[in-house]
Amino acid sequence: MARHRNYLEEINASESGPHIAALFDFDGTIIAGYSAMALLQEKFKRREMGLEEIIETANVMSQYNMGSIGFSGLMTAAAKFMKGVTEESFREFGEELYQKHIAKKVYPESREIIRAHQAKGHTVAIVSSATIYQIEPTARDLDIEHILCSEYEIENGEFTGEIIRPLCFGEGKVISAESLAERFGCDLDNSYFYSDSSDDIELLERVGKPRVLNPNTKLRNIARQRDWPVQEFGSRGTPSILDYTRTIYATSSLVGAFAAGLPIWALTRSQREAMNFSMGLFGDFAAAMVGMDLDVYGERNLWAARPCVFVFNHQSKADVVILAKLIRKDMGGVGKQEIKNIPILGQIMEWAGTVFIDRKNSSDAIKAMEPLVDAIQKDGKSICIAPEGTRTLSPKLGPFKKGAFHLAMQAGVPIVPIVIHNAGDVAPKNEFVMRPATVRVDVLPPVDTSGWSAKTMNLHVAEVRNLFLKALGQPEEAPEPAREKAKAAKETPAPKKAKASVAKAKAQPKVKPKAPPKKPATAKGKGR
Repeated sequence: MARHRNYLEEINASESGPHIAALFDFDGTIIAGYSAMALLQEKFKRREMGLEEIIETANVMSQYNMGSIGFSGLMTAAAKFMKGVTEESFREFGEELYQKHIAKKVYPESREIIRAHQAKGHTVAIVSSATIYQIEPTARDLDIEHILCSEYEIENGEFTGEIIRPLCFGEGKVISAESLAERFGCDLDNSYFYSDSSDDIELLERVGKPRVLNPNTKLRNIARQRDWPVQEFGSRGTPSILDYTRTIYATSSLVGAFAAGLPIWALTRSQREAMNFSMGLFGDFAAAMVGMDLDVYGERNLWAARPCVFVFNHQSKADVVILAKLIRKDMGGVGKQEIKNIPILGQIMEWAGTVFIDRKNSSDAIKAMEPLVDAIQKDGKSICIAPEGTRTLSPKLGPFKKGAFHLAMQAGVPIVPIVIHNAGDVAPKNEFVMRPATVRVDVLPPVDTSGWSAKTMNLHVAEVRNLFLKALGQPEEAPEPAREKAKAAKETPAPKKAKASVAKAKAQPKVKPKAPPKKPATAKGKGR
């Protein structure tokens, strides 16, 4: 981790501008493992691989590993089974592949390095032997515009079964990088290339700043001989037995913490005191077992305005541990209906005051949340809600639902935003294992809801969401204040003396909606 920090410091101190390129290999460098293996795994699971393809794939991979054929032969064999498949359907397959397999494999450290280069205004590109269909969703998540990769030949929207040469492999990567440099005025002699494989030796030698990440044995030896910087990340990849043990103990500790609170309930007859004890115990024990440290800013805001509605961005199953450790007492929550049906866990969470809702039925969800107003006003409990509704695949903030905001307004309590920066480092979405990490959390000042109304709710939601975006260092999004305020002014009778101010509100210019983000583009026009 110290090397990783030193590396970021080096980037931050480097020259700014797009003439510096930061090139990244994909498999093993940006993500752990190989996207091609995830692709084959998913095709096999879907039973989309016939017996002939299974046998041929195994044979070709065996020959490639023994050195009997090169990468070109491997890709040629793979392309043969793509003949007649539409590009559109395979692009959709690539999106599903990202959702199910690849998103959770992105190294948090590589994400940070990419962000550091982007902050310096460097030209960031992925240079990979994989195809656009394996890479594009990840590139979009990382805001990487340029993709240089291997391509299948396409005619009339279908794959022909052939590949386009030269492939983006070996010397082909150098050709692609030099083409990018020529188009955007990059100086490769002063640029970076990050890779894990000795197959990329040509491009590593071509750039002025070769950087080795998670290297195979051959590249590690080469890097040692040439004094190239080397970094290895343990945040992704195959979990160890210790990782599984930590996770199982941390997860099951909720039951143990609940059991530890039973004597308090039995002796004092106070369910509230028992749950407060169990909640704090669970947060402390689970965090310690996982090896998760919290770096908290604004901790005083956790206690400044209780009861309140805590809203948090939902990245990981580790969020439950984080909230328990931070909030500790007098806490209720909202969970999806499916959790209620989990033996023991569902019953414990229901006993603790969790309200379970069916997200598919908005009217039932609103009705189910009505008891929470009483929990706030009569019992003095604070409620935790993730306005995104579900965990996100990356640190990027998702759209907000309005339930938490209506609840705060109806209960007459403030909103307290809890901004979780990197819980995905502990456990990304769809990953069972939790790993040691330091998670940064910003607890923002309470947001007063006393002047809110249903008519202007969209504006208030957008304002709170922008607080999250600002804290996360993500681009803020312009709400529609003119339309919301004008609507409210029109529907609310104003005193005669206030006519001028009402007219002024109506005359406010409309804010243009933000343009959608650009899709990543390949360096070549073929096969697109």
